[in-house]
Parts: sequence; C-alpha cells; structure tokens
Amino acid sequence: MTALAGAALEEAAEHEQQPAPRTRRRRGWLLPLWGWLVIVWLSAPIVVMIVFGFNDGNGRGVSTTWRGFTLKWYQQLFGINDLTDALINSLTVALLTTAIAVVLGTLMGVALGRFRFRGVGSVNLLLFANIAAPEVVLGAALLSLFLTLNIPRGYLTILIAHVMFSVAYVVVTVRARMSGMDPALEEAARDLGAGPVATFFRVTLPVIMPGVTAGALLAFALSIDDYIITSFNNGSTQTFPLWVYGAAQRNGGSVPPQVNVMGTLIFGFGVLLAVAAGLSARRKS
Repeated sequence: MTALAGAALEEAAEHEQQPAPRTRRRRGWLLPLWGWLVIVWLSAPIVVMIVFGFNDGNGRGVSTTWRGFTLKWYQQLFGINDLTDALINSLTVALLTTAIAVVLGTLMGVALGRFRFRGVGSVNLLLFANIAAPEVVLGAALLSLFLTLNIPRGYLTILIAHVMFSVAYVVVTVRARMSGMDPALEEAARDLGAGPVATFFRVTLPVIMPGVTAGALLAFALSIDDYIITSFNNGSTQTFPLWVYGAAQRNGGSVPPQVNVMGTLIFGFGVLLAVAAGLSARRKS
C-alpha cells in the first residue's frame, strides 16, 4: 500500500509540473511567429533594395514611389563612371584581401592547431582582441601607423587594413578545423614516404578545406562591405560603400538606382558562393 501511495503521489506531481494544454498551444505558435518576424525584419532592407532596382524613374535618385517596372538600370549599370570605379576598387580589394588572408591565416591556423610553442597564448589573445576590438579603434590605430611611417593613404593602405582585420577570422576557422584533425593521418603519410610539403597538400589541406573555405568567405564579405576602417585609410581612393555614403550626403539622402542594382548583384553573388560552399562541404562529408 505504501508503494502504491508513493507511486500515486509521484504521478500527481508530474501532472502538476506539466504545463496546461492551452499554454503548450500558445508556445507552439508564439515562437515560430517570433522567428518569422525576425526573418522579415532582417530581410526587408534587402527586399526593398532588390525591388527598387527595377523601379522606373529619372535616374537622379531612388524614388520611394513605384513608377513602373523597368530593366533599364541593369542596362545602364556602368553608366556612372565614378560608381563603376568604386565598385571595381571594392571587388579587387576584396579578392586580393581574401587571397592574402587565406594564405597567411591558413598557415597560422595550422601552426596554432597542431603545435604548442612559447607565446601561443599571447597569439591567441591578440587574435581575439583583433576580432573584438571596435572598428573605430582599428581604423584610428592604422591611420596613426600610416601617418607615422609617412605612407600615402590610398589603395595600398586599404588593402593592408583589410588584410589586417580579416586574417584573424581565417586563423580561427582553420585552427578549429585543424584541432579536430587526427594526427595519425599525417603520420601515416610521412611513413609512406611523403615529405612535409606533399603531406600538407595531399592530406592536411583537403581535410581542413571546409575551414579554409569558410574563412575565405568571411574575409571576402568583411572586406567588400567595410566602411569604418576604410574611411580612415582610403585617402582619395573610393570604394563602393564610401561612394554610396558620399552620394547620399551630396544628394540629400538619395542615391542613383544603379546602387540598388549593384547591391543586388553583390548580394546574389554572395548567396551563390555560400550555396556552392555548402554543397561542396556536403559532398565531401
């Protein structure tokens, strides 16, 4: 009888702890609704940019009134020479930044993930300080450095600045991938006669390639849309974000429709890169 009474009390306690059916139903639709609201809030600026890239008008500025569907802004995409030059600067700086940051970051990530040496803690602290530091601080520090060394500000200083703040992201992603790699794979390759270089390119690099790809995508995305650090170190060189902000200041908050078209193409290119990287990682897994 005592055992039966104890079991009955436990069952009653479980029923008391379970939420009421009405509460469960409320939670069932509240969280998905909140998630969709957040997605809509984040996607709204992108949707507006894409839609108004097809909006007809006089081309002097983006109209907030829908004036009809047109493709002429895609046909006149490179009709503004200064804007085209700024876009080319952004793309070339982003590509060069990605290439340099991937090489440097991959080598550093492999070293930090595989070896233990004196000063590794300081290096890790420096990397995370680079990531956590406000962009205003990094931009001002780089500006002070270039002025102290009498380096003319322009395309080269923009490239140096972008590599500086992008390489840490590549190091972190590659090091995380490297830490999960089995050292026996490299040892087996060396036992079979492969040298250090052959072992890296035939064994290590294919294993850590998802981390390298993720770091490259991060470096490209961070570089092509950076404004704050670039504005400190650009000199007379204009990039796409700097040109757009300057045009908005000159035209009372309005920018040419080609800006929406270029932004749409950049966004689409980034989505395609992310999808391609995801599909490639899925095939390898």
